[in-house]
Amino acid sequence: MGEIALTVAKEYGYVALVLVLYFFLNIWMSFQVTVARKKYKVFYPNMYALESENKDAKLFNCIQRGHQNSLEMMPVFFLLTALGGIKHPCVATGFGLLYIFARFFYFKGYATGIPQNRLTIGFEISIPGFVGVGWMHCFIWGRSYPILDLPVRHFRVLGFL
Repeated sequence: MGEIALTVAKEYGYVALVLVLYFFLNIWMSFQVTVARKKYKVFYPNMYALESENKDAKLFNCIQRGHQNSLEMMPVFFLLTALGGIKHPCVATGFGLLYIFARFFYFKGYATGIPQNRLTIGFEISIPGFVGVGWMHCFIWGRSYPILDLPVRHFRVLGFL
């Protein structure tokens, strides 16, 4: 078999940083679930509390579900960000940071015990962030579109890159 050489831009380190930040956000969320398990007396192996056995079941379940949803999205986010960052690392980093910021507020809204609160700022921002990261993936093997390079050019003009 032949070898394939892959060259990535020096800015790809920002993409790696985004992935590490999302990992740490999930660690923080898991800590919140652990604290909630002790506070609301929901012990392993139960993933969720039963309303018939626990008066705070809905509150705990919202905390657990907020973390679980982030875990479910993690592999797709990692894959799309890592692949999209190969060709456009700065844009992928921007969308990734937007998504992480939104995920934090999504979790905070969900953790109030009112599931509808997850649809506030966190959900509204996470959709463009996640779609943006996915959009980046579409252009990895295709041709480069000038609109994707626009933010990079502006950052270079301003002296940030």
